[in-house]
Parts: sequence; structure tokens; C-alpha cells
Amino acid sequence: MAVGYMDPGNWATDLAGGSKYGYSLLFVIMLSSLMAIVLQSLSLKLGIATEQDLAQACRERYSKPVVMLLWIFAEVAIAACDLAEVIGSAIALQLLFHIPLVLGVVITGADVLLLLLLQNRGFRYLEALVITLIGTITVLFSVEIFLSRPEWAHIAHSLFVPSSQILHDRGMLYIAVGILGATVMPHNLYLHSSIVQTRTYPRSLAGKREALQFANLDSASALVLAMAVNAAILVLAAAVFHRGGFYGVAEIGDAYKLLTPMLGFSGASAMFAIALLASGQNSTITGTLAGQIVMEGFLHLRMKPWLRRLVTRSVAIVPTIIVTAIYGERGTSNLLIFSQVILSMQLSFAVIPLVAITSDRKRMGSFVNGQLMKTLGYTAAGVIAVLNTWLLLQMLSGHH
Repeated sequence: MAVGYMDPGNWATDLAGGSKYGYSLLFVIMLSSLMAIVLQSLSLKLGIATEQDLAQACRERYSKPVVMLLWIFAEVAIAACDLAEVIGSAIALQLLFHIPLVLGVVITGADVLLLLLLQNRGFRYLEALVITLIGTITVLFSVEIFLSRPEWAHIAHSLFVPSSQILHDRGMLYIAVGILGATVMPHNLYLHSSIVQTRTYPRSLAGKREALQFANLDSASALVLAMAVNAAILVLAAAVFHRGGFYGVAEIGDAYKLLTPMLGFSGASAMFAIALLASGQNSTITGTLAGQIVMEGFLHLRMKPWLRRLVTRSVAIVPTIIVTAIYGERGTSNLLIFSQVILSMQLSFAVIPLVAITSDRKRMGSFVNGQLMKTLGYTAAGVIAVLNTWLLLQMLSGHH
């Protein structure tokens, strides 16, 4: 789960936020991560208690038109996410090996098929690969943070005290909503409710309670790690670029070029690009798995795994190739942040059914949400919906 929270979309929003506004948006990362912990906990509870994933539960509960609508929104979210991963990996390949962007996009399309062959050898292989990639990202960023010597007191303050500037500054709001979409990913809620059932545990009441405890521990610790990586990207951008007077580093490519000279360490840029490649590969796996679950759960449509991957993949790759060919790098970086805002807009359509279904005693039995979880869940859904609506109104009235 944590993987989706450190994909290239997060990189784009965190870099832009850190270079432009310093440490101010750390609070948004913290808040989004706490929301993610609550929502992922509801998602895994749904999976363990009902032995259904969120897509199947929606299909059972809602009318046909509503189900179709929810399915379309889930597919849009997966496409937006896939878009970010494809662009991120292609940019990393370009930075590391000078492969042209369009070619990089094509290569990225093929590599996921190789990674998913691993899945046929069992889920543990896939998890081992994912953990290795997360480890790579974490180690590389720890070194870069150490080299950038950030102001720790400032960081602590920004983490816990929100900046009122978010409400007045439209640019800041746009990036804040992007961070929210990049962090609390809608399709991850579908994925988690399904994956949690791959574990072996006794399917009795006591067995489920125990499974729930371990799954929550697992999920929360992974998401705290993801929060640390996200915060690290923003802190790095604030400590290196914002402090150095470079306020407009939203491009991953610019960040790459500036890191080595500004940190005075020759491997800094390469480490950054390798971490980006790891993050792109990693999230690609989760996006493809989510596509599988959403399609089967909502439509009862079982395609051969490789065929479905090809479909999901091409939906993301075609627009990316077009934008890359026409606008080149600038276009792709704007597309990256925009894809995260789209993700954020899709969130309510996964969150509201999730909270509603887990609050239904008939469905959940003794695992039904208590008053606190219910309130937290609906509050998270409300905050997401209000921020998105406000941003949408701002964008329609022509402000960025």
C-alpha cells in the first residue's frame, strides 16, 4: 500500500510545494497521511470482516447505474495514476540513460509485464521486490537529506501548525489538493480490501480479529514510512531549492540538474533519478493490480491477466505519448501534477461508499465502525470533497 504513496505523482507535487513554499505544506502531507491511515484501516477491515473487496461490496449494495458510475470513476483514477507512473519512469530513464521521453514511455509500458510475471510465482516474490524498491528509495533520500542540512525546528513547526496562506494562495491550494490526491489514492482502497484476503488466517471471529490487528499494524507502519519519504522529498526541495532562491523547481528534470551542484556531491543527481525509477516501477505494480480488482469486482469481468494489463497500460500510455510528442518535458511535468489533482477529484467516489459500507451493521456484524471511526471517516470524506470543489470553482473561474 505504501508504494502508491511515494509514486512519481507525489514527487512532482512535493518538489513543486517545497521549492515554492518552503516547509509550509508539510502539514498537508501529515494530514493526508493520517487520513490515509484511517481510510486504509477501514478498507482492510472491510476485506477481513466481509471477505469481499470494496468493488464487490459496492456491486452488491448499489443499483446498476451507480455501480457503473463508480466503476468509471475508479478506472479514471487508475488511468491518472498510471499516467504519473509512466511519465515518472520515462523521465528517470531519460535522466539516467539519455533515452528520449517517447521511447522511455514505450519501454515503461513493456516492463510492467515482466514485473508481473513475478506475481505468477506467488505474491511473496512481488512483495519482496516492492520492499527492495522501497528500501532503495528510503536509503537514497536519507543520504540526500543528511547532505542538505535542513532546519529541523522549522520542519517540526510546519508539520504540526497549518499555514493560513493555503486559504488565500490559489497556487498553494492547487498543490495542496495535488498532494492530497497523490497521498490518499482512491484505487489503493480497492486494492487493499482485496490484498488483505491473500493472507492465511483462520476465517473465524477470533481469527479475523487477530488478522485485523496485524493488518492495521502493518498498514500504519508502512504508511508512516511513506509519509517520511513524502516529507523527505518536500524537505529536500525546501532545504536545497527554496533556501537557495530557486522557487520554481516543479520539473523533476530541473531538480535533477540542480541537486549535484547545490549539494556539492557528485552522486546526488544520479541517486535522485534511481530513486525515481524505483518509485515508478513500484507504483506501476499497484496500479495494474488495482485495475484487475476493480474490473472483476464491479463488472464480474474476468480477462486474462496479461490482456487486462495491456488494456490498462495502453489507456495510460496513449495520452502520455501524445502530450510528450507535442509539448515535450514541460508538458509532461504539468500533466503529472494535473493527474494528481484528477486523482483527488475521484477520491470521494471511493471514500463515501467505503465509510457507508463499513458503518452498516448488517454487513459488518461485530466489526461495524464505532462512532469515532464513523466520524473520522466522514470527516475525511468531507474535507476531501470541500477542498476539491473549491479548487474546481477556482479553476473554472480561470485562476490557477
